[in-house]
Amino acid sequence: MAKWGEGDPRWIVEERADATNVNNWHWTERDATNWSSDKLKSLLLGLSVENEEGNCEVTEVTKVEGEASINNRKGKLIFFYEWNLKATWTGKSKAGVKYKGTIEVPNLSDENDMEDLDISVSLNKDEPDTPLLNLMKTKGVEIFRDALQSYVGFLKTEFTQGMILPTANGVISSSASTAAPINTGVKIPTCKFTLRETFLTSPADLYRVFVNKEMVQAFTRGAATVDGERGGKFRLLDGNILGEFTELVNEKIVMKWRYNNWPCEHYATITMTFLDRNSETELKVEYRGVPNSQEEQTKEGWKRYYFESIKQTFGYGARLF
Repeated sequence: MAKWGEGDPRWIVEERADATNVNNWHWTERDATNWSSDKLKSLLLGLSVENEEGNCEVTEVTKVEGEASINNRKGKLIFFYEWNLKATWTGKSKAGVKYKGTIEVPNLSDENDMEDLDISVSLNKDEPDTPLLNLMKTKGVEIFRDALQSYVGFLKTEFTQGMILPTANGVISSSASTAAPINTGVKIPTCKFTLRETFLTSPADLYRVFVNKEMVQAFTRGAATVDGERGGKFRLLDGNILGEFTELVNEKIVMKWRYNNWPCEHYATITMTFLDRNSETELKVEYRGVPNSQEEQTKEGWKRYYFESIKQTFGYGARLF
């Protein structure tokens, strides 16, 4: 089964310090190159956009050249990164015609603002003209830029766990692995929308599908972490989807929910209402706080990996293919 992207493996990092560097006060450096390379691949692979002409998806990350590191100098973290990226995108028109092209970023660097990135999109040499190229040059570039912004956020939060950080009063303290992530201050435009779907089962049975670990693993076709109680966390589809249940009652589920390639620590609020329609259940799902550039991807992801997969797995009215 196809997935939204890659998971988040744990990485061993190299840390170098001067032998006389007591308590890492003067200088500490971490090489973030290997971690960054895999993080960039996981964030970019599977990005998709869609409109009335068809859909496009990043199907391969073909070049990740560069380096990244973090220096701690007298309690101040300094980030260095410089990357040359290239990926393959594949488009499919509504008529079923397939196209292939590339997307390149030669200057992802700590010296360049995210808005100044040169993100170029092209069709392969022998491909005919298609409106999907314009889709990739607009919405495609937007989600690519968002994913790269997420990488910078993860570099400054996830990767820095365990490094020595300055506190508010100037005293140096160690950042333990349980420390809260740094708020990177990412502000993005968001949208709200509603999806509705009908299932041939009772509200109670459909409700259990979303909060029972074994049932979630069944319809996602893989390992999942699901703590089906208020405040419980969930993580599924190889870690590409994660969040927390904030309200759980028989007729309603409210949760914080995100793709792992969204800007760091940004969650949407999703409210699921289970409506009894005699022999059927109408599921109403309201989405708030979804990044504008991720609206279509989120809609299609829910339709495919939640609605259709649940119907096919449990026989709740799945369409025949």
